[in-house]
Amino acid sequence: MVRRQLAQLPDSPTLADVAREAGVSRQTVSNVLHAPHKVKPATQRRVEQAIVMLGYHPNRSAQALQSSSSRMIGYRIEPQSSGTLAGIHDRFLHSLAEAGRTADHHLLLYTAADRAAETDSAIRLFRSGAADAFVLYDITVDDPRPSALHEKGIPFVAFGHDDCDAGAYRWVDVDNVAGTSAAVDHLVSRGHRRIGFVGWPDGSAVGDRRARGWRSSVERHGLADFCHGLDLRGPDSVQAAIEMTAALLGRPEPPTAIVAGTDTLAAGVARAALRRGLEVGRDLAIVGFDDTPTAAVLELSSIRQPIEDVGRHVIAALLAPGSAPPRNTLLPPQLVIRSSSAGPPSR
Repeated sequence: MVRRQLAQLPDSPTLADVAREAGVSRQTVSNVLHAPHKVKPATQRRVEQAIVMLGYHPNRSAQALQSSSSRMIGYRIEPQSSGTLAGIHDRFLHSLAEAGRTADHHLLLYTAADRAAETDSAIRLFRSGAADAFVLYDITVDDPRPSALHEKGIPFVAFGHDDCDAGAYRWVDVDNVAGTSAAVDHLVSRGHRRIGFVGWPDGSAVGDRRARGWRSSVERHGLADFCHGLDLRGPDSVQAAIEMTAALLGRPEPPTAIVAGTDTLAAGVARAALRRGLEVGRDLAIVGFDDTPTAAVLELSSIRQPIEDVGRHVIAALLAPGSAPPRNTLLPPQLVIRSSSAGPPSR
C-alpha cells in the first residue's frame, strides 16, 4: 500500500475511505470489523493497516443500521411555503416515524436553510454518531444531495429520484406519470376533450413527471389538438393557480376540465372557477394530486399517494445490507373520485 501524505488524509475518515485506501469493497471492511473469519489474512492485514493510517473509528460511523448504536435516522423538516396547503409532508413524516418505530429506530429531526446546509448538517450528524443514516425528501433534477452523501459513504434512502442518476442510490417513489395519466383517462371517460393542465415550472422531477403524464395521456387519446396551449406552469400556490386558471378560462375555447399538479393548485383552480360563476363538477371538472385533507373538504377529486407504504419501503431500504444493490421501488397512486369531476362536461 502506498501511504499518502498526512495532509491528504481525510479529516473524518469513513468506511468508504478505508475501503478505497485498502483497495477492497466496503463490505470487506465491514467483515474485517465484524466478521474477520470471512476474510483472508492478507486482506485483513491490508484493511487493518488502512484503518490505522487513516485513524478510522468504526464506532463513530456505522455502515448500516443493523450495527448502529444510536438507532437514529436523520431527517430534515421541510419548511412550509406560504400559500400552499400542507398535508403530504406531514403524512410522510408520520409514516416514516411509525415504520421506524416498528423497526426499533427513531427519527432525528433537524432544520436547514437550504439543501447545501442540509448536506452539511447530515455529514456532521453522521460523523458525530448522532444519526446512522438519513432520508432525503423531494429529490429534484440534478439534486446535489445524493452524490454528496454517497461520496462521504453516508447511508441514505431518498423519497423521489432523478432520472439521470436513479441507479446510483436507493430510492422509493410514487409513479407520478401514472397518476396524472389516470386523471386524464377519467376525464376522457366523462366526455371531456379540452383538458388543461396547471402545474409547476419545468425543472422539478416530480412536477415534470406529472406534466408528462398529462401530456402522454392526452396524446394517447388523440386530443393533442384539442388541448394545445392549455398547459400553464407556475408556483405551487393558490394565488398562482387562480391567475393561471383565469388565463385558461379566458381563451376562446377554454378547457372543460383541468388536471392540477397538486391539491394546492386544484384549490386555486376551483376558486377561479367560482369567481367566474362556474359550478365545479358541472361547468368545470377538476382533478388534483396528493389527496390532502383539503381535497376531501372541498370535494376535489385527487390522486392519492400511498404515503404509508412509502414510509415502510424507505425504512426497509435503509435496513438492507450495505453491500446489496440499490433497492428501488416505484409505487402506484390511486385516483379518488369526488364531486369535482363526477358531473357532466360543460357544453
